[in-house]
Amino acid sequence: MKTNPCILPRELADALQAEGCQLIDVREPVEFAESHVSGAKLIPLGQIEARCSELDKTKPLFVMCQAGKRGAAAADKLSALGFSNVRNLEGGILAWKASGLSCSSGSKIVMPLMRQVQIAIGFFVLLGSLLALYVDPRWIYLCLFFGAGLIFAGLSGFCGLALVLAKMPWNRVDGSTCSKTSCCA
Repeated sequence: MKTNPCILPRELADALQAEGCQLIDVREPVEFAESHVSGAKLIPLGQIEARCSELDKTKPLFVMCQAGKRGAAAADKLSALGFSNVRNLEGGILAWKASGLSCSSGSKIVMPLMRQVQIAIGFFVLLGSLLALYVDPRWIYLCLFFGAGLIFAGLSGFCGLALVLAKMPWNRVDGSTCSKTSCCA
């Protein structure tokens, strides 16, 4: 897979001042609603192929996500679809905010998906531990399951629990739910 060049937050801010460039945010709707760069177009990573016709192949295209990983995947997909001038925001919106650049936020504030994942895993590990101590030692397998899931998510960048939580009713934004998620990265 081709690796596209990255752009730093301050460089992107300067580039957005020039006319004729495009910025797409490939995070999920709930993440976008929480905070986004003004002027960014939301096209979640799972919808890139279906919605690439909304983009102009002749103009520079900048891609961003939460921390850079999904943006890099989107940039690779867009390059494969014939976009020649694609750059990913290095470090994503986290780096953008750390650089002191401004963001817009939506009207609905939702707990970040990563925190929801952490709370859920913590709950099930605690529950499994208590059940193993007081009910039946076989409940320890619940803890092992979530521990293995954490290791898998860390190594692969895919978090199945985030995918499930993204579809929950409290994560709906403007009637839509998050679609394909690859663990908030």
